[in-house]
Amino acid sequence: MIKLTDVNACYQDFHVLKNVSLAVEKGQIVVMLGPNGHGKSTVLKAICGLVKKVSGLIRFEGENITGLGSEKLVDMGITYIAENRELFPQMSVLENLKLGAYSRSARAFEKKNLEKVFDLFPRLRDRQSQLASTMSGGEARMLAIARGLMSNARFLAIDEPSLGLQPNLRDEVAKIIKQINGQGITLLVVEQNIPQITELADTLYVLEEGRISFEGSKEDALGNDHLKEIFLGM
Repeated sequence: MIKLTDVNACYQDFHVLKNVSLAVEKGQIVVMLGPNGHGKSTVLKAICGLVKKVSGLIRFEGENITGLGSEKLVDMGITYIAENRELFPQMSVLENLKLGAYSRSARAFEKKNLEKVFDLFPRLRDRQSQLASTMSGGEARMLAIARGLMSNARFLAIDEPSLGLQPNLRDEVAKIIKQINGQGITLLVVEQNIPQITELADTLYVLEEGRISFEGSKEDALGNDHLKEIFLGM
């Protein structure tokens, strides 16, 4: 579904990604691990049209999408969910959700997707009129993911969904990611060292200093002493 070949990305003169190649097959959950500041978020942003200086090749379902803008990519079914959530704090839960259906392809499915979102996140149904600014960290994270689903996405790039959450909420987020995948949505998830999310992965990648240093299954990762100690918290 998504394939990167020798992708480089820069912020002004700072070379962040260095010949990154990876693949996410349709229906998979792929997890990317790595230290802070080594380019994980930039991989997601490069895929989703949020980095200006990108070279190499990015394909979505065989089509070259390198350099396309984010609005065009959202319309194609590619959605980025940022780690800082980027909610509209003085708007209600329902208003934030409806803003997620802004693209041309999503508008016709707004009502249907809203019901799907409320089935996944029952507490959002109960708090439709609540201001986003008054939500807890866990609730805000769920709202951000739900708003991403309102875009009628077929591919979700989720940046650190468990960041700052208590362990019980990390478990809940992991269950939700599994449920989303069960609806036929493909996911590329960036995390640091969250075993709950890593356990869901069909394939794991590790990014260090802007380069892929590991690609393999959970089983391969568990046999790698470096990964177990540094990234899997074991």
